Amino acid sequence: MTVILHHLATEKAVTNIERNNCLTFVVETKATKAEVKAEVEKVYGEKVAKITTLNTMRGEKKATTRFARKGAAQDIAAKLKIL
Repeated sequence: MTVILHHLATEKAVTNIERNNCLTFVVETKATKAEVKAEVEKVYGEKVAKITTLNTMRGEKKATTRFARKGAAQDIAAKLKIL
């Protein structure tokens, strides 16, 4: 089961990539932090240090993932063609 629906490329999300080594994804509303962490580590091959989640007013769930390795978010964003 995939819990990640897609990544976000908003201005705030791009700033998070550059400043905080974080990527933001829209995930399934029922997904837990552990499920999101496991899938991000499996799909992108990088160790996740921290995950924060947010339920939006539009009924979406956002997960912001901070990576353990410095520069990992920028490398992944380049592969996803966000940056």
